[in-house]
Parts: sequence; structure tokens; C-alpha cells
Amino acid sequence: MPRTRAANNESRRPRPSAVLERHTRRFLELEQGLEQLEYFCKGTVLKRMMKCGKVLCACASDPAKRHGPYFEMTYKVDGKTVNVKLTPETAPLYKAASQQYRKLKTLLNRLEKISQIILRHQGKLAQPKRRA
Repeated sequence: MPRTRAANNESRRPRPSAVLERHTRRFLELEQGLEQLEYFCKGTVLKRMMKCGKVLCACASDPAKRHGPYFEMTYKVDGKTVNVKLTPETAPLYKAASQQYRKLKTLLNRLEKISQIILRHQGKLAQPKRRA
């Protein structure tokens, strides 16, 4: 008896448990990325060159002669921007920490998406089988 198109398609689909195993492995791989994170903090480190405001100072007319660099970190708290002055020595530490924070957010987003896929598959496996 020849197989129908639907039967052929079903034979090519991976088993639900194989799909679940694949996503679970990916989740565990991403989870290991959390262990590799270092100190983190939310925000952006800025390097600024400033005008002093004196009319006769060279910085008023020539951008190349502005004062600085001055470093600051900026971030939001309850919708308000917070600026923190940094020393030239601490700026690289905070810059690295803000990069770690972005890495953390990316990892959490990926973990959430895979978690949702895994939960959907687990939900399908938990449902009683229907008879045709």
C-alpha cells in the first residue's frame, strides 16, 4: 500500500523527545555562559571633551583644544538619567562591567526563548494521546 504525503512528512519529522533533548542541550550550553560572566552593571561609559565657558580660552573656538578627557557613566533609574563621574583609572572597569551587563541581557533573552520552546514541547508530551 503506498504511503500518503502526510505519512511521508511525519516520518521525516524528528520525534518530539528528540526536539526536546536538542533544545535542552542548547539551554544548558547557554546556562554555562552565565557562569563565565564577570562583574556587571547597567549603563554606558562616556568619554567627554568639554568647553570651560571662558570666552578667551582656546576651547571656545577650537574643538581640538577642548579640556579632558572626562569620563562618566550614565544609566536610568525610574525613567531618570543618572550620571556618575569616573576617574580615568576606573573608566575601563565600568566599561567592561557594562559590556558584561549587555552580555547577561542577551543570554537571558536567549534562555527565555528556549525555555518557552521547551515548555511548549513538554506541554505537548504531557497531553494524553488522541485517537484518530
